[in-house]
Amino acid sequence: MSETASDRNADCVIVGSGINSLVCAAQLARKGRRVIVLERNERLGGCIRTEELTVPGFRHDVLSGFHPLFVTSPGYAALGESLHAEGLDYANSDTPTAVVLPDGTHFVLSRNRAANVQAMNALAAGDGDRFDAAMAALEANAETTFTLLGGELKSWGVAKTLFRHGRREGHRGLIRYFGESMESARTWLERTFDSELTRACLAPWILHTGLGPDSALGGHMLRLIAFTLEAAGMPVVRGGSERIVDAFRAVVEAHGGSFITGADVDRVVTEGGRARGVETADGSRYRAEKAVICNTTPTQLYGRLLRDAELPERVREDAARYRYGRGDMQVHLALSEPPQWPDPALRDVAMLHLTPGLDGVSRAVNEAERGLLPAEASVVVAQPAALDPSRAPEGQWILWIQLQELPRHIKGDAAGEIPAPADGAWDEATREAYAERIMARLRRHIPNLDRALLGRAVLSPADLERLNINLVGGDPYSGDCQADQFLLWRPLNDGDGHRTCVRDLYHIGASTHPGPGLGGVSGHLVAERLG
Repeated sequence: MSETASDRNADCVIVGSGINSLVCAAQLARKGRRVIVLERNERLGGCIRTEELTVPGFRHDVLSGFHPLFVTSPGYAALGESLHAEGLDYANSDTPTAVVLPDGTHFVLSRNRAANVQAMNALAAGDGDRFDAAMAALEANAETTFTLLGGELKSWGVAKTLFRHGRREGHRGLIRYFGESMESARTWLERTFDSELTRACLAPWILHTGLGPDSALGGHMLRLIAFTLEAAGMPVVRGGSERIVDAFRAVVEAHGGSFITGADVDRVVTEGGRARGVETADGSRYRAEKAVICNTTPTQLYGRLLRDAELPERVREDAARYRYGRGDMQVHLALSEPPQWPDPALRDVAMLHLTPGLDGVSRAVNEAERGLLPAEASVVVAQPAALDPSRAPEGQWILWIQLQELPRHIKGDAAGEIPAPADGAWDEATREAYAERIMARLRRHIPNLDRALLGRAVLSPADLERLNINLVGGDPYSGDCQADQFLLWRPLNDGDGHRTCVRDLYHIGASTHPGPGLGGVSGHLVAERLG
């Protein structure tokens, strides 16, 4: 059936189909809004994609893979029942994370608070008690924390929450809350734990926020992660993450919405200072009666899609100053049998980290930020098949490996072994050489790795950007997450959040508040505003 003019008219046109777009589209469609989602690639989902990258029968989540942020999000609270009715199903683990040090010493964090407290106290007297106190303090301030990270910052809802906090704790208590939230992960870890092993278990998790151990806000984010790991675990979608995309699509289409792939939006059409639709690279136009919603980076939105629009100079300047963070590499392995870790209990862990500890994470971050390939990176090793055996043929296994401490532009190698490309750009030789360095680390802890290895696929930072235009330079978080590019200052310095200076144009995605992570919060907030 050929497309008609009416097929290009909608209440809301959404550019991009990542998690925030999917949440936004589903909530708007359920409220009776006619929604069109335009995706430049030939498949939906943004960073959510599942492929048989290595060997037929082995299903790898190519980019994102775990959903603790989504199952604790307001979008899931609103849509979860509908998504599950369309086939979404989660698998989880009682042991969400662990750390393995270079000598094989390891520690496993479970979802059981009492067990964690006991295990930490066994490593160093008082560590578990201080951890319990930190989690209790976070719970006491949960309303404030989750309102700030899940609400529009310039809103009466946030103002009322802060007022209640101040009335309860006094103005000094509110000031103390913000002051303590600014401390680094290192500060919190060294103050709370005497055990280097416990510090090492939690330290690499700061990388999953786009920060480093010495960044402001890191301590607060690390406490929040520890709390979430205990509360939600590390759920994966049974059958592969693409199944959640299928569920979202079914919900949206059941309520009259539509998706169009291969639609590269080239500009936002404005009339009289308002966004009225979009035009794609092939000249097709889609009209929006109520809103245009762009899941892009500010570089794309203001530098490309609004290139012809009349904008305040400060907006273009802010967008031009927007920074991107470190690069990321993904390594996917297909194995004929499960890995033989130093302790069989590690086989059941959802996500492990191989690291020399807190200082090792800090050193690798520093090397990457100076343009160097880290000599001893923090290696994220996730085991989806431990939670969902359907990811591999019976008795076999996959490993999902992530390296978050890489330069976008390579100046050299901290170990002095891998030559830097002449132009500093990631190429195949550098990608494979660095992946082999990581494989050598894995072999020290998994003696059957070479025997079991059936296939390997490696994606460099450059490969990630080719897969998803929002991953600039291979930054998986679509923008540096330091304090000056967070909360009110993400993505621009005006504090307007998801509203833009163009009426009826909204900005969502990892580049906007509350930042990266598979939570869908910005999409939810805009849907609530427009619904």
